[in-house]
Amino acid sequence: MAGSNGDFEDRGGQGKMRNLDRTLDQPLGLEAERVSSMRNQKVLPAAVILHLAFQSLGIVYGDLGASPLYVFRSTFPQGITNKQDVIGALSLIIYTVTFIPLIKYMFIVLKANDNGEGGTFALYSLLCRHCNISSLPNRHPTDEELSTFVVDHQHPKTYLQKKLEGSHVLQRLLLGLVLVGTSMVIGDGILTPAISVLSAVSGIKEASSSLNDNVVTIVSLVIIVSLFSMQRFGTARVGFFFAPVFLLWFVCIALIGIYNIAQNDKGIFQAFSPLQIVYFFKRNKRAGWEHLGGVVLCITGTEALFADLGHFTSRSIQIAFSTVVYPSLLLAYLGQAAFLLNYPEHSDNPFYKSLPVKLYWPMFVLATLAAIIASQAIISATFSIVKQSVALGCFPRVKIVHTSDQFQGQIYIPEINWLLMILCLVITAGFRDTRQIGNAYGIAVVAVMLVTTYLMTLVMLMVWHKPLIVGLVFLLLFGSVESVYVSSVLFKVKQGGWVPLVIAVAFGSIMYVWNYGTLKRYEYEIQNKVSVGWLLGLGPSLGLVRVPGIGLVYTDLAHGVTPLFSHFITHLPAIHSTVVFVCIKYLPVSTVPQEERFLTRRIGTKAYSMYRCAARYGYRDLHKKDDDFEYLLFQSLIRFNEFEALQNSFGADSLAASWTPEERSVSSLPALEMAPVIGNSMLQGDGLENNSAYADSSIQPPSMSEVFSQEISAATEHQGAHFQTSPITACEQDIHNELRSLMRAKDAGVTYLIGDTVVKARRDAHYLKKLAINHAYTFLRQTCRESTVALNIPHESLLQVGMIYYV
Repeated sequence: MAGSNGDFEDRGGQGKMRNLDRTLDQPLGLEAERVSSMRNQKVLPAAVILHLAFQSLGIVYGDLGASPLYVFRSTFPQGITNKQDVIGALSLIIYTVTFIPLIKYMFIVLKANDNGEGGTFALYSLLCRHCNISSLPNRHPTDEELSTFVVDHQHPKTYLQKKLEGSHVLQRLLLGLVLVGTSMVIGDGILTPAISVLSAVSGIKEASSSLNDNVVTIVSLVIIVSLFSMQRFGTARVGFFFAPVFLLWFVCIALIGIYNIAQNDKGIFQAFSPLQIVYFFKRNKRAGWEHLGGVVLCITGTEALFADLGHFTSRSIQIAFSTVVYPSLLLAYLGQAAFLLNYPEHSDNPFYKSLPVKLYWPMFVLATLAAIIASQAIISATFSIVKQSVALGCFPRVKIVHTSDQFQGQIYIPEINWLLMILCLVITAGFRDTRQIGNAYGIAVVAVMLVTTYLMTLVMLMVWHKPLIVGLVFLLLFGSVESVYVSSVLFKVKQGGWVPLVIAVAFGSIMYVWNYGTLKRYEYEIQNKVSVGWLLGLGPSLGLVRVPGIGLVYTDLAHGVTPLFSHFITHLPAIHSTVVFVCIKYLPVSTVPQEERFLTRRIGTKAYSMYRCAARYGYRDLHKKDDDFEYLLFQSLIRFNEFEALQNSFGADSLAASWTPEERSVSSLPALEMAPVIGNSMLQGDGLENNSAYADSSIQPPSMSEVFSQEISAATEHQGAHFQTSPITACEQDIHNELRSLMRAKDAGVTYLIGDTVVKARRDAHYLKKLAINHAYTFLRQTCRESTVALNIPHESLLQVGMIYYV
């Protein structure tokens, strides 16, 4: 970024600055950096899909694949009293794995992706776009012009859509539901390493009777500390062997399952009859219902099928699950059940006790590696969902580090990593037993699935526009099954089930308070913003001393002038010769292509030298990842001036179509000019083609000189006359002068103006609001990462403006 003198000092900035200067002497028509979007990608060949399916084994299916380590021991914590209960439990496992991961996720949920992204926030972003809602009310019609902002306007809005758009209560309830699901995913990231590592290491007791639970706990704690300590290196350096290890794991558990089926009771095939489930509940009644808390662990990690969709494709995930994961898991559970029919006394650890003696140590090592990889996957997923929460204003600012230059989704969050490690160590050392941790784990797993079911029902009705009966059938079929499992695991709250509830309440409260405080601060700025008309009424000098340089005023407002700016000029009557109001805006989309990142407008005439620039990001994008943000920002200003000159050469009648109501109210001011530029697309005006002609990033819009030449040629052929080129030369000279003026201001120095605000509740506010704003929200703002660091603003060029917001 720029130093105090405005020069690009690092990351090759000097070279880029020279290139920028060189463009001023070349034919106008800068081209932004092009990044392909999802809709521009071609159908992947079969070889690539198969390769992605292979890679998904170690990332997507780690948690699900490690579940045979602890399912049966958690289902029968008190031992097996009736051998037929093994067949009943196996039948429940078979149909649970078939009904939820296979039918629900493989054939239905994976289709509800957001430009290839999955997870709770992907469903929420779909609903936000189609129902015109968001966590912050900053949506603007220009947002819908993004290539990734796909909204179907062909169907009329349903009653539910209108109801949701018109009710703030329903919107807050929907957001609360998403936050509950997010909190449970974070709880999953705490509990998965604990139960997976502890279950794998517990097999060491089978090697010697002298090894007790203390040894297992100590070894597990050491592995967990090592696991979290390696997170800062990212999965890219160690992830290359994830898929081979898990492919070997699935093959081994399938072969061992076949071995146990051949060596033990063949009666386990009765479990394929759903009647065995009925007989199971008839025999056990309430005890059978309590056993569901262990059975549900067979689908742990299923949510990763959808959450990690952005790293793969739906087809690759479906192929991997149907050809490798699903049959291997069924064979593994069939083999363990066959072993338990002959040896019911070994229900405390059927995985290790059913192994052939010669395979014990190899499988112990492989199981430990599988547990570590399974933990690695859910920890990375936790980082991703926290990052998405931060982007949508639902989590305090944290440090986000990209660990890979090739894969955008591979990130590391130090604060979250060490917090997860501490909580995981406390749970492992405190419980020491996978049975109680399994009770907690089950609540986190099923709660996320139930949230996904509710959100999927809304997507079916509001996004897919399916008949009401279809949404109700989906909700009743899957919601009822998952609700039964929830009721079972909630029954074990006193036996460890309270852990995810405490985690959910803690993280859910943090996210809700942060979003509530951020929303109130945004509403205050909306209510107290300064009108553009008032600002322009001050005259080109704004009634101030205009000093050389560029002032970048950071604001949350995409329209209007932030009250911070009026507060600043009231106390310090001087401002830079060029002022740019910069709005970092996160939208409910997965990503915003680089060429569509900036939306630039002019405020007033050229004499004012004021601009508004909205930098738009998706929930998977990261502002700090744009190391050349300032360079790209100035590129957008140059393109804006170029296209504005082109627009003005054909007349400015079409400009009013892009004005906001506030801008129209001041349109009577002399020579007011405002023209939008979205990326490198051309303006829509008289004699120009529509913006959609340049929606495909593979098509480069013509430069201003080319358009002028085309117009001249067409007119010459039509009239057979010789055109004078002096007006064109004068126009180009005018734009060159404007850009030179902009560069002189840049060379004079760039200053970042950002608010250092204190948010307080009004004196007449409710005591709960005072508690949330004055204490909880204030504490979170003081302890979280500073906005200047999150925005990657150089400290030596920073000017903070203090102000108190009474909300």
